[in-house]
Amino acid sequence: MRDTELRFRQIHLDFHTSEHIVGIGSQFDPDEFANTLAEADVDSITCFARCHHGWIYFDTQAFPERRHPHLTRNLLKDQIDACHARDIRVPIYITVQWDHYTANRHPEWLVLDENGAPTQTPLYEAGFYRRLCVNSPYTQFLKDHVKEVMETLPVDGIFFDIVAPQDCSCMYCQAAMTGEGLDPADPIVRREYGVRLVDDFKRDMSAYVHAFNSDCTIFYNAGHVGPSVRPTADAYTHFELESLPSGGWGYLHFPMTIRYARNLGIDCMGMTGKFHTSWGDFHSFKNAAALDFECFQMLAQGAKCSIGDQLHPLGAIDPHVYDLIGSVYSAVKRKESWCRGARPITEIGVFTPEEFCGADVGRLPPALMGITRMLEEGAHQFDIIDSNSDLSPYRLLVLPDEIPVSDRFAAQIERYVLDGGAVIASFESGLDGAKDAFALKSLGVELGTPGSRDRRGRLVRGLNYPRGDYTEYLMPQGAIGQGLHATEYAMYMKGLDVRSRPGTEVLAQVVSSYFDRTYQHFCSHRQTPSSGQAVSPAIVRNGRAIYFSHPVFRQYNQNAPLWCKHLFLNAMSLLLPDPLLQHDGPSTLRVTVNDQPAENRWVVHILHYIPERRGQDFDVIEDVIPVYNVKVSVRAPAEVRQVTCVPEMDPLTFDQRDGRVVFVVPEVRGHQMVALTLE
Repeated sequence: MRDTELRFRQIHLDFHTSEHIVGIGSQFDPDEFANTLAEADVDSITCFARCHHGWIYFDTQAFPERRHPHLTRNLLKDQIDACHARDIRVPIYITVQWDHYTANRHPEWLVLDENGAPTQTPLYEAGFYRRLCVNSPYTQFLKDHVKEVMETLPVDGIFFDIVAPQDCSCMYCQAAMTGEGLDPADPIVRREYGVRLVDDFKRDMSAYVHAFNSDCTIFYNAGHVGPSVRPTADAYTHFELESLPSGGWGYLHFPMTIRYARNLGIDCMGMTGKFHTSWGDFHSFKNAAALDFECFQMLAQGAKCSIGDQLHPLGAIDPHVYDLIGSVYSAVKRKESWCRGARPITEIGVFTPEEFCGADVGRLPPALMGITRMLEEGAHQFDIIDSNSDLSPYRLLVLPDEIPVSDRFAAQIERYVLDGGAVIASFESGLDGAKDAFALKSLGVELGTPGSRDRRGRLVRGLNYPRGDYTEYLMPQGAIGQGLHATEYAMYMKGLDVRSRPGTEVLAQVVSSYFDRTYQHFCSHRQTPSSGQAVSPAIVRNGRAIYFSHPVFRQYNQNAPLWCKHLFLNAMSLLLPDPLLQHDGPSTLRVTVNDQPAENRWVVHILHYIPERRGQDFDVIEDVIPVYNVKVSVRAPAEVRQVTCVPEMDPLTFDQRDGRVVFVVPEVRGHQMVALTLE
């Protein structure tokens, strides 16, 4: 397959359309459709072959019964022809595990839970979310459907939607597991088999598609991209990171996901939506500032852009929607020259707990959310990685709160430290899989007692209690306490009881309260105050490694104690005193650095948009608040010949000494790029 670079300005055009609506596509005008897209600077659009209702939107000969009963024209073919005439690429959408038509007519093909019941949408509730099993004869229908698409339509790419492992007890999965000598009654066996099944499905389907067209791009969407895709990354030609902040993903999902996905060796595209809420929110509009931020953040993270829309059932494209989309895509078009072929420059690798505990939309690891916030607020340049990642590009590794370490993984990190790398770990990170002992010896600590339990018998360490029942305190000393008062600070989530090994420097002590808060003894409204008694190490340093006994990242994600962030950033300063980038602006700035090797330049992206919780459901961005005279210092790889605000082409004065280039950006109004041209 040819290495196809994604385009920068894509639309993902939903068209899930009920059979109870007539005149489907009757108001579609090919020229109006394609001209509206072209005028909005759209250069790629995903259009529908088959939707979640199960209806087909082209003149199918193989499955005429599935053609939407009220479709008035060969809609998909007309869309493709009109767009191709204007050099607009058209990947084709095909639903996989959600298909209402098939679910109703072939209930024997549905995913069944351990009780033998279909999953997700109950029979008498609205929705098409019952899952179909790709271990059933449904897969043959799917291949026949794909075959017709590939043979009868011009195909630029295929977007396979809703492809994720299922815990399935249908008769086909039971038979397959039994045939392999596996016990389908075991939920662990079922889950592991479900992962293998979907991985095999993706590999097989990609080979099937590429037998028709080796240049066809392929993506399998599950709503989230994380470590689970690594084994089948070769089945994808690229990643499209569905991440509508207002639709359940939130504003942290995209930066966390792209910082992992972009390291897997294929091109990446971010995907947000024009909707005020989420998919299917007809006749709604995202705030323009929010759409700007979401797209410009994609560029800043080295990704292309995709905006979700949904075509009205009658097929008329909404010009007002494309006025909104065009306003951001015209800006993206102007910025592309400084984004094409760009590679993020990073120096910190953050191990993701998702590798060990899983994740999904709306269920991201709290520790990863907390550290992402801290590092972005501190302007640090980082990737999110897993235990299979190459560690050599990074000067510092962080294991946030809950990264178990096998013997192999421990040996890998120990070699990294011996070679001059630095490590920060917190709470239970570095323990072996059983949490019995520290497998990572370079942290310089040993496990003490398991700690106290609550009335339900749970170990209280790392748990959040609304009134701080098991709060303890931390007393920072010296450099680790830079910017903090010389006093106790509350650590609301109890830490791990550890002992420092000989030669390990204690940077801060745990100070106990007088007693835990229970019905038998309590004080005031919340946690008991400090007793002043130091009882164990809170933060230690062992050469190139620093360890925090508390879950500082989960705590920061819970209620953002500023002292937790100070302590962590101070620890980073001890191990990484000359970070890649520094600035004197507010912590609400988001700053990244990309390399354009073909242009021999680095590009600094500075974004300033502030999400606010103005309603109960999700954060919004409405206003662009400019900041002025931001001083930026970058550790440059070579002599810098010119510093320029782009795309405005306004030159900036700069000073270069001791390997760093320093310049002042006069104004950041939402998004400003600064190009550093290298000698």
